[in-house]
Amino acid sequence: MPPYIKPHIKPQIKPQIVVSAVNFSEMGPLTILQEILTFLAEHYAADYEIVALVHRQSLVGVPQVTYLEFPAIKGSWLRRLKFEYLDLKRISRGMNARLWLSLHDMTPNVIARRQAVYCHNSSAFFPFRFRDARHDPGFGAFTLFYRFLYAINIKRNAYVIVQQDWMRDRFKSRYGVRNVIVAHPIVPPRLVPPRPEMHEESRQGPADAKTLFFFPAYPRVFKNAELALEAAAILERRGVFNFALWLTFKGTENSYAASLVKRYAGMRSVEFLGLLPRSEVFERYRRAHCLLFPSRLETWGLPISEFKPFEKPILAADLPYARESVGSYDQAAFFDPQDPHELARLMQSVIEGSSQFEPVTAAPIAEPFAPGWAGLFEILLSPTHP
Repeated sequence: MPPYIKPHIKPQIKPQIVVSAVNFSEMGPLTILQEILTFLAEHYAADYEIVALVHRQSLVGVPQVTYLEFPAIKGSWLRRLKFEYLDLKRISRGMNARLWLSLHDMTPNVIARRQAVYCHNSSAFFPFRFRDARHDPGFGAFTLFYRFLYAINIKRNAYVIVQQDWMRDRFKSRYGVRNVIVAHPIVPPRLVPPRPEMHEESRQGPADAKTLFFFPAYPRVFKNAELALEAAAILERRGVFNFALWLTFKGTENSYAASLVKRYAGMRSVEFLGLLPRSEVFERYRRAHCLLFPSRLETWGLPISEFKPFEKPILAADLPYARESVGSYDQAAFFDPQDPHELARLMQSVIEGSSQFEPVTAAPIAEPFAPGWAGLFEILLSPTHP
């Protein structure tokens, strides 16, 4: 089987907007690809041919788009490297790309009037610790690999696109690039009808109810779940038991998860829920009294954005990504992501109803800044660029 399906490229009259996303096949990344192609088809198809390089066309399904399928690339890093740096050069010769947008971090060798790359993986900037390596040594190697990967061809781009201002600063200082766009992700509200037991919970008096803290995250070392668990252990040692901490793993996912479950399995307040479908995550948002988010690294703290419409307290790591994700909000508090005692103090104040949150205001984002797809493509397709 060939490593990719060779497309038959016909001479084009219209200029093309090419979106390369051969590695996107599920969940959030696939949703972003669908949103971008839908926007381009609705607003630019009259003047441009919209071309998408995808894993499978059937996964995307946006009309008014020309699809080129490359189903074998995702399964091998060697194929991916060959594809980005060798094969795409040949493929692009037969195209008329006004803009070539690579959605997944790598800057390919292509022939196009203008190139841009969307860098959504923040692992290259993670301060890896020795104790992290005990549970996930592969992630340490991955962070080093991504530092190298980002650097290849990065100055070929007219623009580098990131999701947060702190990442723009890191790209500028590490790679010497200047035209970095901050493009905040669009997180549409998702409302889930309450189940009958939710109505029962809402009728319980405060004396009968436990304060429910929710931390939805896959158990990776940088997610810092041990901080939330240690904060809960501190509260139990103080005799505080009228709360529950919900975590979305159960110990079988990896060695990190297994070590945490083994260490904290005897706690009365902790519930290891396992991985949850998206619908259940949103139901837990509705039922929870407070979101915990101690993660040490995120491109964007998606649970923070998803939880904000519920207008309930958020306790988040005092890191740039979290402050930018929280933005303007009147029920947020921030804690040192290495201090479980500070988190325990904040959790206890929520439990006792004594929290006094000071409203936080989103810091202004310098240009170039795109709060939506319209603003992003207006910059990318402008007749001139800096």
